[in-house]
Amino acid sequence: MDLFSIAKKKKIKYFLISFVDFFGVLRSKLVPAQAIKEMQKEGAGFGGFAAYLDMPPSDPDVMAIPDPKSLIQLPWKPEVGWLASDLWLRGQPVNASPRIMLKNQIRELKKKKMFMQSGVECEYFLINKEGTQIADTNDTSSKPCYDQSALMRQYDIIKEICDYMMILGWGPYQNDHEDANGQFEMNWNFSDCLTTADRHTFFKFMVRTIAEKHGVRATFMPKPFINKTGNGCHAHISLWSLKKKNLFSNKKDSLGLSSIGYNFMGGIINSAEALTAWFNPTINSYKRINAPTTHSGATWSPNTISYSDNNRTHMIRIPGEGRFELRLMDGAVNPYLLQAGIIAAGLDGINKKRNPGSPVFLNMYEESHKVKDLKKLPLSINESLDQLEKNIVLNKSFGKEVIKSYITLKNRELKNYKDQEGSIKNDLITEWEKINTLDC
Repeated sequence: MDLFSIAKKKKIKYFLISFVDFFGVLRSKLVPAQAIKEMQKEGAGFGGFAAYLDMPPSDPDVMAIPDPKSLIQLPWKPEVGWLASDLWLRGQPVNASPRIMLKNQIRELKKKKMFMQSGVECEYFLINKEGTQIADTNDTSSKPCYDQSALMRQYDIIKEICDYMMILGWGPYQNDHEDANGQFEMNWNFSDCLTTADRHTFFKFMVRTIAEKHGVRATFMPKPFINKTGNGCHAHISLWSLKKKNLFSNKKDSLGLSSIGYNFMGGIINSAEALTAWFNPTINSYKRINAPTTHSGATWSPNTISYSDNNRTHMIRIPGEGRFELRLMDGAVNPYLLQAGIIAAGLDGINKKRNPGSPVFLNMYEESHKVKDLKKLPLSINESLDQLEKNIVLNKSFGKEVIKSYITLKNRELKNYKDQEGSIKNDLITEWEKINTLDC
């Protein structure tokens, strides 16, 4: 695909050549269409030290080489085209960069003649510009989930975002007010996992942009308000053969899942504690996972490593045949590490034929004490980083140096927090969290 020719045909004047760093921050350069030929071949240069990439300032530029297949023309500004890019350094792909990490795992799946389809459910709050309260001061119900009036008061924002997803061909199919006051979720069709990760990245950018246009702010922060339900980012997962047969489907199984599906799930359960370092990557994340009862009566967040049928109180829910929903991730998750971590752990489950154990048919918020020997999720980012450091599966899948780089960067972040706030405070949202996580 020749981006210069595409620019002429689609009347694109500028391209955003973008990449996502380890902490999920979207980095970009605005490139005029007349210069895109060289950029498509050589890439746009970025100083890795200036982003969250664990590189010294003495390193040469990392080159972001755009993927033409990822092109998204901004529906609200069609003269600009957004491109996801892969990072290269000294003529080699940067293994410690999230999109490359995902592509490496996709390659491992392909060796087994499989690919992963996934869809994500991105929850977010609409808040005031200062981030101190929700934007709609009339949204005060104690049970606001699916509240029609509260949904329609934000109709102009929701409609504009959904219209754009339709223009882009994503197949949006529902929008709703979520369980917290001021919280919303918008769903679109599942795709291959790389496309989903690219769209997830763009979706967050689009939602923030449209919210700002309407004079408010959108946040995907895991827990922006201590007494309200946090922002999850659930993923629906299935493996397919290259001939497009669903490998998770088994009509004869009581939950509709095949042996490969159970093994893949077993791999995720086996590495769940370590995966929280990526899936719940901030200090604030653990105020969602380990939250007390919220204003609405439930956190809708797991704290135990368990699975069940169509039961939302578990970490993994099997809502129907041929797929399962992983409910662990929150709004701060890096879109590429989300997909990459699932594949790596799931592949280990297939290779080792890991048994996920028996499903648990209980309300885990009220009856978890009745089940013995179930592992609990980490209570803090420190614990999850310790689990990541010693997890054999993820170290082998991504390389020890990659894991070490991520942990190094997160430890710097933790030091920055402690220098400003002292010890981690579990009963309030600190100013540091607001400054560093509201725009995660």
